[in-house]
Order: sequence, then structure tokens, then C-alpha cells
Amino acid sequence: MINDKAILVGVDGSNASYKAAWWAANYAKHAGLTLQIVCAYSLPSYAAVSFDATYTAMGDDNAAHSDAQEILSKAKAIADEQGVEAATLIVTGDPASVFVELSRNYNLIVIGNRGKGGLAERLLGTTSSSLPAYAYCPIVVVPYTDDDGNLMHLNNTITKVAVGSDESKWGLKALDIAASFAHAWGAELDVISAAPQGRGADEEVYASFLEDLETRVKPLEEQYPDLKIDKRIVPGSAVDALTKASFDHDVVVVGSRGRGGFTGLLLGSTSQGLLQHAAGPVYVVPRKYVEAAESRLDTVPSSPAEVPTKPLDDISGVKEVPVAPAEPAVAQEIEKTIDPEH
Repeated sequence: MINDKAILVGVDGSNASYKAAWWAANYAKHAGLTLQIVCAYSLPSYAAVSFDATYTAMGDDNAAHSDAQEILSKAKAIADEQGVEAATLIVTGDPASVFVELSRNYNLIVIGNRGKGGLAERLLGTTSSSLPAYAYCPIVVVPYTDDDGNLMHLNNTITKVAVGSDESKWGLKALDIAASFAHAWGAELDVISAAPQGRGADEEVYASFLEDLETRVKPLEEQYPDLKIDKRIVPGSAVDALTKASFDHDVVVVGSRGRGGFTGLLLGSTSQGLLQHAAGPVYVVPRKYVEAAESRLDTVPSSPAEVPTKPLDDISGVKEVPVAPAEPAVAQEIEKTIDPEH
């Protein structure tokens, strides 16, 4: 089933993926979008590389399929708790390539990030094969804990959005999308632009950066007169600034140039990696998504990107399977585990 007003969320049985399912359902409810939940596995070693440690029994495809259905049932129950009806998909094979194909068909893909292991590592593990580098629709990565292992709380409503802004077409599109996203939630928008530190970074340089930022933001102030927009020039690394912003904003929006460039900072294993260290959801605007709308940069493009969609039957390894949601008590227990403040 293809629905151009749908969100796709990936689950693997980990608490991080259930947290992503909660965020996706909450956003789908607010935005009036439908939700599809997908569980991916590969044989013969699916338990070791795909599912959470809870699902470790080795077996044939029937056992893996049964585990996937149980995972989907629990995620569906989380969506049901929020009054969101969700369809369910099972994916066999390499999740990274399949998710890229699926991204042609959806407004947004949401995944949870818990560090090493599971679905997130397979989709975010390397720059060259990562989902944000090659997807045709935006990706939201929801962290489970911060660097110190503290469980992150996700708000039911979004009140503060940060966006990294520069003059590239990726930065401009991220700014457009962040403004539209913040406006839809009635949230404040904090636009952050980084200026180089060190030699030459004097008041004149900062004034020039601020003038450029004012120019980029002005059309949005006219388009959204009721949107509260704060503009900041910060010294040093944009990634450092956005990582800090993730601690007191509900969502951080960034543009991705694809292989290399800023994506290397997003996904790198160094201390600069935003996705590894963000304390809140990171909304990534991928290169292919921007390029598909390059001829109309004055607007936020429809999503999915303006590329041919693919019926699910034509995407190898994808099967829509109906599952019954778990009992409400199961969903409530999961919600307490992933976020005690809910």
C-alpha cells in the first residue's frame, strides 16, 4: 500500500525503536497523517544483527517471521494508545537498501537510535550506506538515551525547534522545512548559523554573517508572521552548536549533502557526530529530497520527493501483514519503560 500522506517507522524490538514508534504516532496524530510500522530482519542470523536482544532464538524463517509479528503487534499497540491506526509491514533482506526504496513513498521515516546494534546501526552505521545520505524523504532519528545513559523524555507537543542554517541549497531547504514544521506545531523556531573561530572572526565578520542570516530568514517572517523566530550566530562548529541545542529543543532540523560534507559530521564516529550525541530527535533533510525539488526552491516540496513511487509488491522483501495490537496493558508498560514521564 502506498500512501503519500503517511509516516513510516522502523522497529526491531528494542526500547529505542518503540520510543521512535511513540514519537511517530504522536506526530502522525497531530499532523493528520497515517502511520505504517515496518520490522526488518535478514536470515540466517537475524537474531544477531536485526532484532533486539530480547528476540534471540535462532530458527528458520517461520520463527523470524513470528518474532517480527510480535514486535509489530507491540508497536501497533503503542499507536493504538494514541488513537492512531497503523498498517504493518515486514521486510526481509538488507534494511538499508529497502528503506531507501520505501522512502520514495512516504512523507517521513522515523527510526530510533540506541547506539550499537539493531536496526539503527544498520541504517546509520556508515556514511556511504546510510539512510539519511540516500533517502528520498526526510528522516527523523529519535535517541533513546543521552551520552550518559539517561533516558530522554519526549514531549507530547513540540514547542521549540532548532535548525542549522547556511547558504547552501540544503541549508535553505532545511530552513524552509523547519519553519513549516514549527508553524504547524505553534512552536518557536531558533535559527542557528555558525561563524568561523580564530583569525579574522571579528565583529565585522559576525555582522556579515548576521546580515546574511537576516536575508535568509526574512521571507519566512513574511510567510509566517505569527511564527516566533530567533536568530543566532555561534562561533565554531555548527554540529557542536546543534548538539547543544538538542538538549533544550524538541526537534533539531539539519540539511544533508549526501556522501561526505555535512553528512560525514552527522554520521561520523568522532565526537562531532550529531546523530550519535543529540539529546532529542534530529530531523534530517536528505540530499536526494532537496535535489528532487531543486527547480522549485521557493517552496517546501510535497513529500515524498518528486520521484516515481514504487508499489510495495515491486520492492523485493517487503510484505504487508495484518497484525492484531497487543493488549493495552502491554503498550502502557512499554511506554513506562521508554519514558516514565508519559
